[in-house]
Amino acid sequence: MYYLYRVIPVVLGTKPKPSKGHSAIVLDEDRILVIKGNTTSDDSFWFLEVNTAFVREQKMRMATEVVAWSKGVIGEAAKPIVISGPSGVGKGTLISKLMEEFPSMFGFSVSHTTRAPRSNEQNGIHYHFTERSVMEKDIEAGKFLEYAAVHGNLYGTSIEAVDVVADKGKRCILDIDVQGARSVRASSLEAIFIFICPPSFEELEKRLRARGTESEEQIQKRLRNAKAELEQRNSPGLFDHILVNDDLDTCYDKLKKLLGLADGVKSTQESVLEPVQMSLDHMVSKTGHKILINCGVREPEKPAENMFVLDLASMKGGAPGRTRGLRFFTIDPTSNGVDAEVLS
Repeated sequence: MYYLYRVIPVVLGTKPKPSKGHSAIVLDEDRILVIKGNTTSDDSFWFLEVNTAFVREQKMRMATEVVAWSKGVIGEAAKPIVISGPSGVGKGTLISKLMEEFPSMFGFSVSHTTRAPRSNEQNGIHYHFTERSVMEKDIEAGKFLEYAAVHGNLYGTSIEAVDVVADKGKRCILDIDVQGARSVRASSLEAIFIFICPPSFEELEKRLRARGTESEEQIQKRLRNAKAELEQRNSPGLFDHILVNDDLDTCYDKLKKLLGLADGVKSTQESVLEPVQMSLDHMVSKTGHKILINCGVREPEKPAENMFVLDLASMKGGAPGRTRGLRFFTIDPTSNGVDAEVLS
């Protein structure tokens, strides 16, 4: 007698909230597009990954079947900005100036740490405070862009922390060391990498001592770390730009020019249509990389109330983060058929 055993896969990622109506369509055998009805277009598109690189990696790690959810996002997010440089070089001041002048354009990623919060620190604002076992599990699951052990505690930047900033329509800034920059460069995140350096090592030491906040031992440790980081600034393929902070205002002007802000404010986000209501009743069909969505239909021969096209040609990202780069537009349901160019 033979028995068939069904393996229930481990489900990773944030699941979409249940809805009364949804449709699904297989994409290239590695993921399934799920379209939720009775909701708005900014929460309608979800991907269940079944054989992507991330899922295959997790299958090997867990030695069992795995699937992963990823929320689809219409439009492109502007590339995050990774800013590195030795302690005392002025990174924090430059970032503060940028966020003060352009508060609606930039956001700062909130790091995770396993250390206990200090009296003036708030969870989710200064850091995401978490248990070591939880963070280690998430690191193993590929949810972190970079992490490091510092004085017995873990610190790191999660993919979710960067996604949260992008979801608000802002460009994410990451202030991380060279080791972290290497990890982010090796990840799937497309970012701009900028290294801030002092005019000289002697000037850096002068600035560190002028702060008057650290002991001689701490200063010497920071100087050793600074020397190691400065030696890596010209590593091939690591940093896109190197700025010398010999004068704060001059360096800030150069930073703005690099980011396309020297001649006034420019949008960092793609223009996206206002969310539209997706009908409970809808039908979908696939032509190449485009999905035709007929809303308000119960039967194939009945005319649609609304028709939309979801273009997946520029789709990028995916679990454990968002799936971005989706294009979504309306077409006229009263026209005699769908224009071939729309679905080409």
